[in-house]
Amino acid sequence: MTGGVPERLAEVLRRLGPFGDCWVAFSGGTDSTALLHAAATRPDHAPGTLRAIHIDHGLHPDSPLWAEHCRRICHTLGVPLVVRCLNLEPIPGESLEATAREARYRALAEVLRPGDLMLTAHNQDDQAETLLLALLRGSGVHGLAAMPREAGLGRGRLVRPLLDVPRATLEKYVRAFGLSWIEDPSNASDRMDRNYLRNGVVPLLRARWPGFSATLSRSAAHCAEAAQLVDGLASELMDVCAGAHPGTLGIRALMALERSRCKVVLRLWLRRRGFALPDRRHLARILDEVLPARADADPLVAWFGCEVRRYRDDLFALDPLPPSPGALTIGRAPSGTPPVLELPPGLGWLQWEDTSDGSELAPTVRFGLTEQTCRPRPTSRQRTLKNLFQEAGIPRWLRPYVPLVFSGDILIAVAGVCGCHDASRDQTTHEVPQWHGHPWESLGLFRDQAQ
Repeated sequence: MTGGVPERLAEVLRRLGPFGDCWVAFSGGTDSTALLHAAATRPDHAPGTLRAIHIDHGLHPDSPLWAEHCRRICHTLGVPLVVRCLNLEPIPGESLEATAREARYRALAEVLRPGDLMLTAHNQDDQAETLLLALLRGSGVHGLAAMPREAGLGRGRLVRPLLDVPRATLEKYVRAFGLSWIEDPSNASDRMDRNYLRNGVVPLLRARWPGFSATLSRSAAHCAEAAQLVDGLASELMDVCAGAHPGTLGIRALMALERSRCKVVLRLWLRRRGFALPDRRHLARILDEVLPARADADPLVAWFGCEVRRYRDDLFALDPLPPSPGALTIGRAPSGTPPVLELPPGLGWLQWEDTSDGSELAPTVRFGLTEQTCRPRPTSRQRTLKNLFQEAGIPRWLRPYVPLVFSGDILIAVAGVCGCHDASRDQTTHEVPQWHGHPWESLGLFRDQAQ
């Protein structure tokens, strides 16, 4: 009658050991209805509070009715329900399906506290479909591993306890208990690749090979093991190839690797940095254009949400650089507090101790100037900004964003680099303002304060 669903759930939860609250991602469909019912009717499965969350994507006119259906089911089962409504904004270059998926997982992550679990009802057939889609995209072992059984999610863990359970078993389960569920009409549309496989291709495969879902799921498990081995090797090589700045890779060390090993290091590095992985063409360009480029060159390889650049012997992976800002004039903070100068959106703020006697003009922050000079110490000679940036190791492609602080027409500081000695004002050497909140803070390129 139960098809082993409660037993499978109990086995997975026992293996996971102690955890906090147990959440079920509850769409109201067949699979998540079976999962929620199995968890709710066997409370010994989960030592913490069982909770459910329903994500209303707002993509169908009946979605409010689906949320109300989920409320009724949860009320009947005595399970607290949280409903999250999404306001999806299309992302250029990304399908609506992918945008909805990413927003859904962000919403699921937000409710988790440390130690909590989020259970999803992905089943064996879902896993087989995911593997087929990965094959059609030409994925490597990580893509062919399909969906992991367990992964980090926010402050908790994402668990898929039903990956070994066929969809037909879950359908029998809900019918056996007389449970009601939602039929999303979009599942019948072959416009989505997954639906095309599910509705047209998979029935043909199953007619010829009845156990194909289990077989493909087994292949995905083999690929997951291979992916773990690849990641282990890549992690060791990443340590060897660490660059001079946090989060960077050393180019000479990368070029000493075999091409295949260099590829796995780059992929793991980008994944750990939180970027979408490049396709074959972009990865080849990193290997063939960026790594062997001259040390004074500025090669760039960019794809959705990521830019890979080099400076000297370091390889950087960055969010796309924003438009270069123009001049900006900002007054000091109220007297008696450390002055804080807000910079253009996305560039953070400047802060330093106010040592002025009030006679100085309100500072002006400018960007992108190249002809200015600065004497960083009384005993040093005048240096151009280009010289200062080179000595400080600031990449050319970041220099347009470095705040240049003026008092009137006098350059008094280069944020994160140096203060400027002012012979006209009692031989004062201005301090280096602290530059915080900018996208490149974690790279360790800029000084925090005067030394």
